[in-house]
Formats: sequence, structure tokens, C-alpha cells
Amino acid sequence: MIKHPARQRCDRYATTNKLPCLREAACSGPVNTFDRHLLREWLQILAFVLLATCGLLVVQVLYDKFQVLRDNGARGVVLWEYVAVTLPSFLAVALPFALLVSVLFTLGKLQRANELTAMRAAGVGYGRLMAPIWIVGLGCCGLSWWLNTDIVPTSVERSQAMEEQLKFGHESKGSLPPDRIGATGAVAFDNTGARRMWFFNRFSKFTDHGYGVSVSQLDAKRRETTRLLAAEAWFDRERRGWIFKRGRLMTFDPETGENLASTPFEDRFEGKFSEDPELMLLVDRRPIDLSFHELSRLIDYFEAERNPKGVPYAVRYFSLIADTLGPLIVIAIAIPFAVAGVRVNPAVGVSKSIGLFFLYYVLANIAGSLATKQLLEPAVAAWLPNIGMTALAGWFFARMR
Repeated sequence: MIKHPARQRCDRYATTNKLPCLREAACSGPVNTFDRHLLREWLQILAFVLLATCGLLVVQVLYDKFQVLRDNGARGVVLWEYVAVTLPSFLAVALPFALLVSVLFTLGKLQRANELTAMRAAGVGYGRLMAPIWIVGLGCCGLSWWLNTDIVPTSVERSQAMEEQLKFGHESKGSLPPDRIGATGAVAFDNTGARRMWFFNRFSKFTDHGYGVSVSQLDAKRRETTRLLAAEAWFDRERRGWIFKRGRLMTFDPETGENLASTPFEDRFEGKFSEDPELMLLVDRRPIDLSFHELSRLIDYFEAERNPKGVPYAVRYFSLIADTLGPLIVIAIAIPFAVAGVRVNPAVGVSKSIGLFFLYYVLANIAGSLATKQLLEPAVAAWLPNIGMTALAGWFFARMR
């Protein structure tokens, strides 16, 4: 009796891999021979692509930062410590790309070798065949959550602290006075809840002091009642208040704006001023440069202020949470193109997948713009591209034969 060509491929696969039966190999237990074979082939490629991608990102960061770090006095051990500190943030970026490439390569290889065709001919559905990939994908979702909410924020904050320490150490060896080391430009901060407006001509992260300070106390109609001017001020964390040096307290009539009194002082402590200088310095930084914890602090501040300036920070915050679904979206997009058939050039599947990722970023930018214009809630704007791509990937997956 002449066997069907697909059955012949089944038998050849079974003989080559010393399997008594493909159906038995696919159904012999929770983790069968084909599962182990698929995982072995895939995880090897995944690890290789992940290491290669992280390596390229390390090279890029060193290219961007190496000269600056060297100019600030970083040498051998310090440079490697900086790379080690920043490495977790590379992993969070590289994981979705590594999943895409590894799934496309591994499944394409198995498809061209007719191994998937043989398993399908043995009566095993795509859902069961791809089960190991989906399970690992769920694990990668948990890994993404852990990285984005815990490891990456710590990595970002520590790397920034290392850069600042090196910069401060380098500047302190020069002719700059302490108040000029690590000094930022003008800093403004509006505490609507406490009805206080702050302004610093400059703030030194090295001394943790502000210089050229002005604090205006407002009434319920946001009219100025008092203004505290000082040459220098800093937050005393033990006493939980601000200390002002060499200044003047001015009192105004809120109705007319007339200056009613002006009292000079040498030292003044304000226990009711509880504003955190670290929060003040975060306000004007780009959302992409902030960690998950820093974004959370800014969102709470802007929500209390009811300030629309906080929308980009909220979108970025919820996007980091929504990225948890990234591994599953990548897998759902990659599988249909990888198993499209042996006659389809693998480059076609890769190009289509990359095109879908480009579509994702276009949708993300459009949703972010709509949120900035207050046409969408930040959480909706962050989740919408992920949900849309999940639905699209699910449609492609459902069409698989």
C-alpha cells in the first residue's frame, strides 16, 4: 500500500528522531518529545538573539556615554560597573525583539524541514503544537512586569546617580565654587494644594541647595499674600521643613497688591513648607528619561494640581504597564507568518511582522497625541495600541490552517 506523502514525512521524522509514532510523541504527556525538541531549538536561538541585542545596546550606550564618562574621571572598574547597572534596562528593551526574531527563525526552520507539516498530518493542532511557546510567553509577561516595575527603575535611578556623582567629582576638582557644581537652570514649582509657588534661579544637586529663592504664598483666589526671598535654601529632612538663609519676608495686601511690610532675616525655618526638592527637579524632565517610580510620583503631583501637563507622564506610566502584554503580542504576530508555508520566503514574514510593529508605534503616537489633547484618557491611550494589536494578531492566528 502506498502511503500518503504527508504520512511518509511523518514516518521519516519518527525514524530520524527514534520515535515510535508522531501521535504518541505529541500526546505522550504534559511535556512530550516534540515539546522538548521545539523548546530546545527555540530557547537556544532566543538566548543567542537576546545576548546579541543586549550586546549591541551596550555598544551603543558606550558609544554615547564613553567619552563623557571618561572626561568625568571614570576608569576601568567604574565603567564596567556602569555597564552592569544599566544592563537590566537593555534586557527590557531587547526581550520583545528577541522573541520576534527567535520565533520566526525557529518555526520557519521547522516548517521548511516539514516537521510542523508532519505533526499536523499526525492530527496535532496548532494550538497544541505552539503550547510551549505560549507558556514561555506568559512567563516572559511576568518577567516584563518585574523588569518594568522593579528592576529597570532601580537600574535607571542608579545609572543616573553614578553619572551625577562622576560629574560632581570632576567639577569639584576644578575651579567651580560648590554652589555651581551640578547646578541646574531655573526651577519653578507650583504647589496648588498648599497655595505656594516656588522659584529658584538655580539648584545644585551637589549641595542639594537652591539659590536665588522666591516663595509666594497665595490666598484662595491665587492672590499673593506673602513672599519669602532668600539667597539660599535647602530642605532639612530631619526637621521636615525648609531652612532659608539671608533673606527677607514681604507681606502684601491681596486686594491692592500693596507691600505692607518687609522684614529681613539671617536664618529662618519654615516647618509648614514640606515640598520635596527631588520632586521639584523631576517636573521638567522628559517622560522617557524617568523611571516607573518617578513617573508615579509625578502623576500623583499633577493629578493633585489638575494640571494637563501630567498627561504625557501618565501615558508613559500606563504604557510600561501595558507593555506587559508585549511578549504575547509578539508571539501571536510571529507564529502565523512563520508557518505560512515552505513556498513563502521567510523574509516576507519578517517584513510583515516588522510592518505590524511599525503600525503599533504609529498607533501609540496617535493615541498619545489624542491623550495630550484630552480626547482620550491616559490609561486608554496606553492600552489601546496593545489591545488593537492583540486583536489583529488573534485574527491572523485564527486564520492559520
